Amino acid sequence: MIDGALLSMRGIDKRFAGIPALRQASLEVRPGEVHALIGQNGAGKSTLIKVLTGYHRRDAGEVTYLGRPLEANSPQQAQASGISTIYQEINLVPLRSVTENICLGREKRRFGLLDWRAMHQEAERLLSSFRVKLDVRRPLMDFSTATQQMVAIARAIGFSARLVIMDEPTSSLDEQEVGVLFDVIRQLKTNGVSVIFVSHKLDELYEVCDRVTIMRDGSTVCSANMTEITKLELVSQMLGRDVSKVAGHATAFSRSATDGEGDVVLVAESLAAGQAVRDVSFRLRRGEIASFAGLLGAGRTETARVVFGADRPRAGSMSLGARPFAPAHPRDAIDAGLGFVTEDRKMEGIVPDMSVAENMTLALLPRISRNGVVDEKRQREVVKRFIKELGIKCSGPAQKIRELSGGNQQKVLLARWLAMNPDVLILDEPTRGIDVGAKGEIQRLIRSLSDSGLTVLMISSELEEVVEGADRVFVLREGRTVAELSGEEITEERILAAMAQGHVAHHDQEAAQ
Repeated sequence: MIDGALLSMRGIDKRFAGIPALRQASLEVRPGEVHALIGQNGAGKSTLIKVLTGYHRRDAGEVTYLGRPLEANSPQQAQASGISTIYQEINLVPLRSVTENICLGREKRRFGLLDWRAMHQEAERLLSSFRVKLDVRRPLMDFSTATQQMVAIARAIGFSARLVIMDEPTSSLDEQEVGVLFDVIRQLKTNGVSVIFVSHKLDELYEVCDRVTIMRDGSTVCSANMTEITKLELVSQMLGRDVSKVAGHATAFSRSATDGEGDVVLVAESLAAGQAVRDVSFRLRRGEIASFAGLLGAGRTETARVVFGADRPRAGSMSLGARPFAPAHPRDAIDAGLGFVTEDRKMEGIVPDMSVAENMTLALLPRISRNGVVDEKRQREVVKRFIKELGIKCSGPAQKIRELSGGNQQKVLLARWLAMNPDVLILDEPTRGIDVGAKGEIQRLIRSLSDSGLTVLMISSELEEVVEGADRVFVLREGRTVAELSGEEITEERILAAMAQGHVAHHDQEAAQ
């Protein structure tokens, strides 16, 4: 057993194009422990792991492993040092056999030829240590995702790994498969192997991890024993919220001009899709801003994609107005009166080399075209109207959208859907990546849209936006609706409690796990 830490990362800095991704980040892992590494999107978890495993060279700081300085310049060097990574997307060769995947890069030879008998025995031996018995000669693709995870772990142990990094290992596993994986992790711990466990599922952390390191905005903000930190404290640290000191008005949202009791427009009952959406129910009323709140992996975006027809549900039902609603494709949702401003503006929203006018009228083109010819007069009228109404700052409709600021790009995307005169507008992280001034403009615009009778479903990771902007909040946790809040019930305290515990706690319960 090694004295002290197996791994110590201290004062780690990393910049990309001058923008800091890590700021004095730290991580310490002890021998034979399961260590959780958690944080929201952009917290720096992946960058820190890539620095450790040689994908990125750190700009500052020191890494000590097995009591010696570690300078891994490639994943291969890290692996040779005994550090193996198992990624969320299993990084193996599906068409090759189980044996080939386990022994890839360290093949056994006899008289210059591959010793298949010895390699098959090695693969069987490694898998049997996790109570997995299968035909190692068969292609990996023949087996379930859970079995492929076991093969990936066996491969890592085959390299004599002392430290195994598991990146969201349970994201595609069912409940029984998760149990098998946790047994494997406990076996690794018994064998003296340390595990860095990256996950957003709080219950899993408390079931299998010994300690936790929490990252936020590129820095390490907390390290603690799992037995000494409550779920509510953990969530508060991730989000940077002190629930005992919530005060002030941090957004440009005003209170609703409606009473929040308009006609029900859209109903979802017990939606399930993929692994991310398990049991989501909600009701949207005319003229209100409803919000999905939840941590990374709660299923917010995935639920929105189901509502918009981008993904098909495997269970549950929806109704729009008084009629059943089951869009097979986004165009079905658009025809029914829905719009969707996606979270990833650059990849899924704008077409960067097209003009402001072209981006704004993309969804509208079928309505202003005849026999494939666009009515340019109508197009100009629409574009001119929304540039003025939304205050879009551009040199003119012909300017390429990539030349606009993030806030003005977002306004163009809003205009794209407003031009369709929708009944329901889904906004996924509508103010992410834009400056403070533009953020306020977008927030005021969203409120004015709801006051005019538009139903808005807003997904936001910023609690201030949810608390100050939403008339109704549905808290999602691990793919399920766990709380519905409205009016004065919408507080950071209650939302954080539901995120952490799966229900809304009263004041005397907030310290409980």
